[in-house]
Amino acid sequence: MCTAISYRAGGHFFGRTLDLDCSYTEQITITPRQYPYPFRHRAMLKTHYAILGMATATAEQPLYYDAVNEKGLCMAGLNFPGNAVYLPPASGWDNVTAFELLPLILGTCETVLQAKERLKHLRIVNTPYAPEMPLTPLHWLLADGEHSLVIEPTTDGLQIYDNPAAVLTNNPPFPQLTSRLVDYMHLTPKPPKNRFAPTIPLTPYSHGLGAVGLPGDFSSPSRFVRATFHLHNAAPGGIEEERIRQVFHILRTVFIPRGSVRLGDGRYHHTLYAACLHAEAGVYYVSTHLNSRICGIDMHRADLNGTKPMCYPLPAVEPFPILN
Repeated sequence: MCTAISYRAGGHFFGRTLDLDCSYTEQITITPRQYPYPFRHRAMLKTHYAILGMATATAEQPLYYDAVNEKGLCMAGLNFPGNAVYLPPASGWDNVTAFELLPLILGTCETVLQAKERLKHLRIVNTPYAPEMPLTPLHWLLADGEHSLVIEPTTDGLQIYDNPAAVLTNNPPFPQLTSRLVDYMHLTPKPPKNRFAPTIPLTPYSHGLGAVGLPGDFSSPSRFVRATFHLHNAAPGGIEEERIRQVFHILRTVFIPRGSVRLGDGRYHHTLYAACLHAEAGVYYVSTHLNSRICGIDMHRADLNGTKPMCYPLPAVEPFPILN
């Protein structure tokens, strides 16, 4: 259960939540240009664009959840159980595994349009990272400052959808998610007009009545609708910091508190972190379940010509200051 958004307001800001029942020791990770990125069924990338994002570090390579490259192209993988279909490797295709797709696209493409052409030749294959690490069923949101795409490997092949909503959650497949928006097209951030019975003098008794009916549950379609409503009605603010905070405010509308989604056996789906990737600046901002303070990592303060990934642990538990 995750939500990703692409917010364009005086710049490109790419946001996502990660909603799981446990952490996999993820860290903010910079993969520099000269790191030899290995692949299972194709030649390694000896040089590539630098990548900044959230990843689980392994002995061989970073396994990215979401990231931005030095050209401002952003990408996030979201859970897609029951619908993601990975195929056996086949000749005549550029075969990549699910955990290799993000570094290949961000390592070699500058824009969504370039990535869209590359994706025509890709086959997402069913090779796991390790026997004890089965593949996660995923689909992806890919965005730059002008375009947004959804990438879904399904029984009908690799589906590529233009995404004017600039939002992605989880199941069902993307066309069914977008069809849900029609059910709420009457909602508005403005005071509602009396279409119910114009001959009756009805007066609004509260602000916000135009959005009555906006779904508030944590299902994927409801989070998709809710995030789309807030994203497309967001007031950007005048300075960069306000836009970054606005991304976090939008994401907080889909936060899952621990205990609200129960999986059994004492496990809970909840929001582990929220991130805002400032695409043009190359900065990854994050807040976590245990530390709501926003902090950032700037890729351009690191040696982007290095040969080894650089990992930065997430902030520890935030103390509560007493102000008197």
